[in-house]
Amino acid sequence: MKVFSTKRLPGNLYEKLIAQGLEIEIRENDAGELSTEALIENCKGIDILISAGYASLDAQTLKALSSVKLICLYSVGYDHVDLDAAKKLGIQVTNTPDVLSQATADIAFLLLQATARKAFYLANTVKEGSWGAFDPLAHLGQELDGKTLGIIGLGKIGYHMAKRCKDAFGMKIIYHNRSQRKEYEKDLPAEYVSLEELYKNSDVISLHMNLNDSSYHMIDASAFAQMRSNAILINTARGDIIKQDDLVKALEEKQIWGAGLDVTSPEPLPQDHPLVHFPQVCILPHIGSATRETRDAMSEIVFRNIAAFFDGKELVTSLF
Repeated sequence: MKVFSTKRLPGNLYEKLIAQGLEIEIRENDAGELSTEALIENCKGIDILISAGYASLDAQTLKALSSVKLICLYSVGYDHVDLDAAKKLGIQVTNTPDVLSQATADIAFLLLQATARKAFYLANTVKEGSWGAFDPLAHLGQELDGKTLGIIGLGKIGYHMAKRCKDAFGMKIIYHNRSQRKEYEKDLPAEYVSLEELYKNSDVISLHMNLNDSSYHMIDASAFAQMRSNAILINTARGDIIKQDDLVKALEEKQIWGAGLDVTSPEPLPQDHPLVHFPQVCILPHIGSATRETRDAMSEIVFRNIAAFFDGKELVTSLF
């Protein structure tokens, strides 16, 4: 059985797969992005695809992967995969949920604090030598103690973000979700509210939902119009949840105060994009899961799924 990995992953995944008797082909990480054509070519005769990154696996591409029987995504998100097409073609698909919840919540929490105090922008003034003399009216940020945090998508990442904000700053937690999360309501505590109430009453809004048809460009001009002028928007989910042109306009017109983004559209974001130049916008290069512990744990889930598939057992994190 042959395995193709679109990038080299951390941990001892490949050694363990070889020990199981599988043949491994790995595309090294310095080889640039893999085109659809190159992916199809590399997957000829391949049984298992380990897909690291967010290259589109649409119906046409999946159909061209004629020998592939299992796709292991090295991510929680799967919006770049046509699951219906995969199911019809008999291709099983897995992801790596749960293990990156705390690491991603850490990044959301970091972005919140950095945005509230314009930290990225001000750190650059030190590097550039433009720090300047003390000015009592300059570089003013916001304090977070006692503020209201609105979570959209109260899953595990949203829960850990809320817990950090509650413990560190005594923030009041409100949330909106497809369904109420009674266990989290009691534990945090948190109050379930409508989306409109959340926009209206939150000092900080943190996004933690999947990207799908209903969440695509969900945060648009109409949403920004309902937010507080001091609001900070945090996104560690997917870039396309926010309509970025509308975010730029909301910042320019001071409809909201700032934004902390670990995800953008596109990725990487061009250096000349307007979002890069706002003092109260902090952007990171999609590093929510980028800790040694988390990435190793993600590799372990990939191994467990492949081992289960090889042994004819139930997959660990099947997406259907």
